[in-house]
Amino acid sequence: SVSKQCTMYRLNVGGMTISPQGDSMFYRSWENDSPYIYGSAFGVTFSKNSNVTITYPSTMPNYIAPADVYGTARSMGPIAQINLHYNLTWILPVDAGFYYLLRFHFCEIQYPITKVNQRSFFIYINNQTVQEQMDVIVWSGGIGITTYTDYVIVTVGSGQMDLWVALHPDLSSGPEYYDAILNGLEVFKLQDIGKKSLAGLNPPLPPQPKSDVNPKGVSGGGKSKGAVPASIRGAMGSTATMLIACFSVCIICRLKKVAKHSFMTDKKCMTYRTEFYHSPSNLCRNFTFDEIQVATRNFDESLLLGRGGFGDVYRGEIDNNGENVAIKRSNPLSVQGVHEFQTEIELLSKLRYCHLVSLIGYCKEKNEMILVYEYMAQGTLREHLYNSNKPSLPWKQRLKICIGAARGLHYLHMGANQTIIHRDVKTANILLDDKWVAKVSDFGLSKANPDIDSTHVSTVVKGTFGYLDPEYYRRKQLTQKSDVYSFGVVLFEILCARPAVNIELPEEQASLRDWALSCQKKGMLGKIIDPHLHGEISPPCLRMFADCAKQCVADRSIDRPLMSDVLWSLEAALKLQENAENNKKFSEATTSSKRTPDLITIMGTDKPSTYSTMSITGQKIIFSDMMHPQGR
Repeated sequence: SVSKQCTMYRLNVGGMTISPQGDSMFYRSWENDSPYIYGSAFGVTFSKNSNVTITYPSTMPNYIAPADVYGTARSMGPIAQINLHYNLTWILPVDAGFYYLLRFHFCEIQYPITKVNQRSFFIYINNQTVQEQMDVIVWSGGIGITTYTDYVIVTVGSGQMDLWVALHPDLSSGPEYYDAILNGLEVFKLQDIGKKSLAGLNPPLPPQPKSDVNPKGVSGGGKSKGAVPASIRGAMGSTATMLIACFSVCIICRLKKVAKHSFMTDKKCMTYRTEFYHSPSNLCRNFTFDEIQVATRNFDESLLLGRGGFGDVYRGEIDNNGENVAIKRSNPLSVQGVHEFQTEIELLSKLRYCHLVSLIGYCKEKNEMILVYEYMAQGTLREHLYNSNKPSLPWKQRLKICIGAARGLHYLHMGANQTIIHRDVKTANILLDDKWVAKVSDFGLSKANPDIDSTHVSTVVKGTFGYLDPEYYRRKQLTQKSDVYSFGVVLFEILCARPAVNIELPEEQASLRDWALSCQKKGMLGKIIDPHLHGEISPPCLRMFADCAKQCVADRSIDRPLMSDVLWSLEAALKLQENAENNKKFSEATTSSKRTPDLITIMGTDKPSTYSTMSITGQKIIFSDMMHPQGR
């Protein structure tokens, strides 16, 4: 029948299966949603409080869904820190090449959620943000009042694909609880793109619950141009068939009107591919899980190199030939997930440059997500600056590391076939090989822009607390200058040997960027640099380096240099340092009776300037890491 072909899924989220007899209005079956939950992150389920009555507003017919659907729900859970680190995700296999209407049913049914801005969250469909600041109380009008919202998406290709639906707390309005909720979900197939037919493959059997796969990462995609809010309210007929038919006619007509300006201009946003990128075998190798186990001696703790946002990192040996590699294995509470895993593979398998960490291969088997990289013997730059027992790096070596990292970022911006914005530049993502050559790593949040002349990419804000470009945060427009800003924070971090954010310090010192600019303005920068560097830095070198860092972290992107200019400034600073050291050696050799003053480190007073700063207090954005910004 038409209705069976149209209705792909009808889920009673957080509740038991409802039989046709339980849906007295239309005799529909509502499945329990548990088999479709992705991974072990099930959240919590609950029913309405006994003193809450399910109420349908006058603008919403009560046949939209039975009261039993609105009387149960699934949320992320009561622990905010856990909720920030995963998405509540459902995976629904569908036929590719069709338009789909997704109907989300909401109702707040438990105290104390009774007021506006107590719970606000994102809705993602296929890694695209379709709704920000979803506040059920705002949409419905109060506790116990039902509401729903509809979105239409288009899928391209053929065969079967996975439809991803995910929820994540939206902190932009400062809600009281970091949580998300869903009561019911329906998926209707509307029409294929070309043939105006509903014919497709038979719906697959529901997937079995899995307990050991990794939850999808919290980094949602950009604002979707392939997901259009329909906001369909009101009576649509007395039968399910008429309801779906009306939806189909209305939505398809609307899609035809906007297709020229919305869908067809950005097929990349519409397309969601579930299969992983198959890179050329000579560039990226697909390892079996057995090979990974052998390489790491079954993930022997003695081979553990560190832990990061993506998961644990192990040293391994592949092919029994003595070649060491770094193996990253995702964990169930990973901040980065499937999307970041795929991005890393797609980007790095195509890139080879001496200042970028090389991807050797990956493994996606037995619900594992594993990345295999070249081994970087000296670890991260961060661990050589603070919070470790490793010896301090000399200034000249730090300068060379800065130059290497700048070359890597410059290559991403200008040297590749397409502009690549890293979007997560930080000292934890700058690695050092056995010869202390700096290489940029971790491309899970990177954004590739095929149009190299484009000035920006509009996308949801992602990054790491303390390194985030304030203009990108305000305007949601990602540019190359966003990487420049983050790199400017890295320069101050290298100079001062302290984290980008330290909430244990007084408020005016908590943000390294703000504190460094303040000291630089007052001519006191030399007082906050790493004590290990006292006597090492020549004043001209320090002045060049500090000016470069200051320009990088300018509040407006138009005032920041390009990475090519940053690279030139750092190379000039290194030349100034070498000249000063050579002059000092010459002076000591020719004037033994007269002591040569040490190379001082205190910066001369800058000309007064006005800096527009971004407060670190109360920022509400999606971060790859929060208070422990380790690399992936």
